[in-house]
Amino acid sequence: MLTSRTAPRIAAIATAVASIGLLTACGSMQKKEMAFSQASLPATIQVPAGHKVAWETVGSGDITYECRDKANAAGQTEWVFVGPDAVLKDRAGKSVGRYYGPPATWEANDGSKLTATQLAVAPAGAGNLPYQLVKANPAMGSGALVGVSHIQRVALKGGVAPADKPCTPAQKGQKTVVQYQADYIFWKPM
Repeated sequence: MLTSRTAPRIAAIATAVASIGLLTACGSMQKKEMAFSQASLPATIQVPAGHKVAWETVGSGDITYECRDKANAAGQTEWVFVGPDAVLKDRAGKSVGRYYGPPATWEANDGSKLTATQLAVAPAGAGNLPYQLVKANPAMGSGALVGVSHIQRVALKGGVAPADKPCTPAQKGQKTVVQYQADYIFWKPM
């Protein structure tokens, strides 16, 4: 039996239930995060079928180059890649590890780390390091990098040897540092 005292309470409860239902429906309509797709990448750096993305990071930092003798070209010099020093962040911007070398080493904040062997590169546009696919060596420690089989370097910005800074025999031995950013996509077998 409805009374003048219970009617407002029932109306308030009905309104609350309807609001919760509406909020739940709206929440389920949110766009889900897209999984990484390598469809637009050059075929040479695509990870073979039978693998899934295990970890996506954004690396930003420095690449060091040194002015050295050019191989098989007496009296000529060139900027030679020495190694990276970068922070790895997740898609939300939280620091999750480091990338450094030589040798090229990816290390997660959980202590797991690995090195890798280059399988392929492909051009990624003027002024950018190339796309890269590497085969991971077994990870050391336990954590996020255990079981990783391949790493792709994609979404590149910068990182190439300086075109505006001379590397002549007079500068031999000098080092220079350039900034870069790249996404590192870590893959594991399914």
